[in-house]
Parts: sequence; structure tokens; C-alpha cells
Amino acid sequence: MSKCFDIAKAFYADLGVDVEAAFKRLDNIPVSLHCWQGDDVNGFENSSALDGGIAVTGNYPGRARTIEELRADISKVLSLLPGKKRLNIHAIYADTNGRKVERNELDASHFSSWIDFAKAENLGLDFNPTCFSHPLATNGTLSSADAKVRQYWIEHCIQCRKIGAEMGRQLDNPCVTNIWIPDGFKDTPYDRLAPRKRLEEALDAVFAVKVDEKYNRDAVECKLFGIGAESCTVGSHEFYMGYAISRKKLCCLDAGHFHPTEVISDKISSCLLFLDEILLHVSRGVRWDSDHVVCWDQELQAIASEIIRHNFDQRVHIGLDYFDASINRIAAWAIGARNMYKALLFALLEPAAMLKDAEDSGDYARRLGLMEELKSMPFAAIWNEYCERANVPGGMDFLQAVKDYEIAVTSKRK
Repeated sequence: MSKCFDIAKAFYADLGVDVEAAFKRLDNIPVSLHCWQGDDVNGFENSSALDGGIAVTGNYPGRARTIEELRADISKVLSLLPGKKRLNIHAIYADTNGRKVERNELDASHFSSWIDFAKAENLGLDFNPTCFSHPLATNGTLSSADAKVRQYWIEHCIQCRKIGAEMGRQLDNPCVTNIWIPDGFKDTPYDRLAPRKRLEEALDAVFAVKVDEKYNRDAVECKLFGIGAESCTVGSHEFYMGYAISRKKLCCLDAGHFHPTEVISDKISSCLLFLDEILLHVSRGVRWDSDHVVCWDQELQAIASEIIRHNFDQRVHIGLDYFDASINRIAAWAIGARNMYKALLFALLEPAAMLKDAEDSGDYARRLGLMEELKSMPFAAIWNEYCERANVPGGMDFLQAVKDYEIAVTSKRK
């Protein structure tokens, strides 16, 4: 393979692209792997069924049923990924030793084993309050008309921010704590303002409690609609964009949370004109449904290219967010994550000087021609070399590793 790599490297060098520099830069761009792909967003709280406009389809055998099984699966996926990695955890994955702990009473002690796991795997951690799949999430959470319900979720989000800060402190690596709520209306409400005003006030109460920003970054996540909230989503993009700018928080853009004709790649540069940092949840929307396994498609490449072309890799936090139980979960995890790294590497191999010169000179035909020809460059040899240096399978070899793990481990889960 080294001969193929040498030839491919020379092709890129002819365009003024330093492949070794691309490798070095990619080594410093973390991708946050989402823990909930491994168990269909069940968590270990043993509360109510999955709700809040979230649905996981399929029943492929081998779902992780315990924290130990989930961590084993995560470790397997990590072994198939090159590059820098993080792990994103939801509050329902607390390690409570089987005890019932209310979400507004969770603290960092319930995630100490996750912190130990992150240390062992050399990971940073990210975190999320879980404002769904709970009896008190039936009629709204932070925007609920019931003050007692709102207070419960305010307390939960405060605790989660404290947990995120402690994760960041113990790992000496800032944690991004992201708040998403499913609040909305199936049918058109008479009053859209009141719930949004309640949400604004509730968020202000959450963020009024100070945590060390050195170790915790606060993010808020918008959505166009959800199942059961088709007519009005309280936390819309406009709401959270305004909130994030005015309160100096990160705005989370989820690739599956917008209209099918909208793309988040086009929003990144606009957001970063007014925000210091943003969070991405990279997913794949299909028509009105989000959270499909990430493919290396045009939009994923556009997301990666926006990050790299404008040197946003220190201002954009990349997280994955999809779940599929219709196929092997380990494969789904690995395919999507590897595609994210592929897209970033492909963007790093663009001949930036040539493309910028063509655009600045108004030679748009040359710009188009260059972009099209780049698609047939010998990228596979570069990707495989990057994987080989990271001691992970290149090409299609990772699929055999997934199959071997299924035979040895997940197929035995009944």
C-alpha cells in the first residue's frame, strides 16, 4: 500500500497540497462519538419508554443491555476509528449501581466510572441533560405551563452542567454540555409566545448558576419539528440562535433538524460571524426523518469543507447523532464516524491556494473544473495510509472486524 500512497501523495503535491500536514492537522480535530447508538437510546434508568419525538426503528440482535456491554461496544468502535476521539453521554446513562436516582439529583459521582473509562480510552467527554422519556416530560419540560415541572427540569439541567464541568476538570479537557428539549405542539397553538417566554426564563435560571467555563461549554440545540410537535416547536432555530448570541452560548446545529431543503453547511459561516463557537450534531436527514447513519455524501463533505476552508476547526465542536437498530449497531456507529473523518481529510486535501485564486479572479469555470477533478483524485490511498498509521483497519477491512465481534460477542446477547 505504501507504493500507492507515495503515488497518490505525489499527485496531491503537484497541486500544492502537503499530505503530511493534512494528517497532522486531522490528528488534532476530535469527533465526539454518541453513546446512544449502542443501545437505541434506552439508557440505564429503567424509566418510561422512549418518547419526545424520538423513535428508533429496527430490532437487530445484540443491543447493549448493561453499562459494561455498552462500554465494550464503544471500545470496539473506537478501535476501528483513526483520529482524535471524544465520547458524548446522555444523563440517562448514569451509573447508579441499580439505585433509582431522580434526574434532578444526579451528580458527578454517578458518572465517575464513565470518567475512568474516558481516561483509559484517552477520550474527552461531552454531556447532555435528558429531557425526554420521563413522566414529567409529557406536556413540556423547560417551557411547561406547570411551574413545578419547569423547576424539575431547571434543576436537572443545572446538575448536568455541574457534571459536565467536573468531567472537564477531571479530564483537563473542556466538556460541551448541550441542552435539547422536545417541547412543542402537535396542532397549531393559539399562543406561541408564552411557552417561548417560559423557555427563555427557564434557561436563564439554568445558566444563572455559574460553572467553570474553563471546563464546561454550554450549548443549546434547535429543531424544526418533532413527532408530536409537528405544528410548533418551542425551541426553534430562530429562538436558539437569538438566545445563543445574546447569552454567549454555543448554538447546536443538527443536520437532521431542519427542512429537507435546508443544510447546516450553509449556516456554519453565518453563525460564526456572531458566535465564538458552535456545536454540530452530524446526522443524515431523510425527508422528514433525521438521525440516519452518516454517509459520505455531498452535505457531509460540505460541512467538513466549511470547517476546514475557514480554519474553524478550533471553533466548531463536531459531534455525531444518529441511531439505527435495523442493522448491526457497531457497523452503523463505525460507518458514520469513519465517514466524518474521511470528509475532514478530503477537505484538508483541497488545493486551497488554487481554488481561492480561481474564485478571487472571477474564473468560476476553473473553480468548478478543479472541484470536479478533485473528486477523482486517488484519495483512497491517502485514507488507507492514515488508517494504517493509526493502527486501524483501512478500506473495507473494518467490516470483517465488525462481523468477528458480532460472532464472538453481540450474537450471544439474548
